[in-house]
Amino acid sequence: MIAEGCVAIIPARGGSKGLVGKNIRLLQNKPLIAWSIEAAKKSKYVTRVIVSTDCKEIAKVAVEHGAEVPFLRPAELSDDTTSSSDVLCYLIDKLHLENESVIFLQPTSPLRNQGHIDEAFEKFKALESDSLVSISKLDKSPYWSFWLEDDRLKGVCTDKNLNARRQDLPDAFALNGAIYIIKASWFKKNKSFMSGKSNYYVMDKASSIDIDDLIDFKLAEIVLELK
Repeated sequence: MIAEGCVAIIPARGGSKGLVGKNIRLLQNKPLIAWSIEAAKKSKYVTRVIVSTDCKEIAKVAVEHGAEVPFLRPAELSDDTTSSSDVLCYLIDKLHLENESVIFLQPTSPLRNQGHIDEAFEKFKALESDSLVSISKLDKSPYWSFWLEDDRLKGVCTDKNLNARRQDLPDAFALNGAIYIIKASWFKKNKSFMSGKSNYYVMDKASSIDIDDLIDFKLAEIVLELK
């Protein structure tokens, strides 16, 4: 077993426009944020689970499900324009995290479980990465994607035949937002989740559901019902 553990940080602001109140909306009779809290608490490597929020109601729910909420996030770090990097830099300073590894878990990924967290952290440590991000395979190839430019379609990728069969195109992957692992000291210096020494952890499609709106939420409900 890897001796060194990590601090889990779950960001959850109160204002959500895509799905109002989504972070505490009940998913199978459990608040959405509770799924991430419980997954982190079950991990064999997570030593602390901290929720960062500007909302007292979210804070109350988080504490009820076993997370720490040491303080409420300031308003200037809780609006639509605030980046995850800004939030994490603030928390690293506020919590005096220097030598720790940090696992950043968005509460909108309820189907990411403790197994995913443990496997990702083990890979992060084994490869001595600056950071590690979770990814999932894209349903549609970027070779079939376009920019809209002056009422014309401009291919995002131009080095492949657009008439090629799907199975003849290379697999492509995208960040799924479920897991980010970084060294606190490295992140404080670089303010980025990725670098040339970043690594990746591949997750399946169902576990990668990222809830942004009601359709995503209903899809998560369906997947859970099928399990």
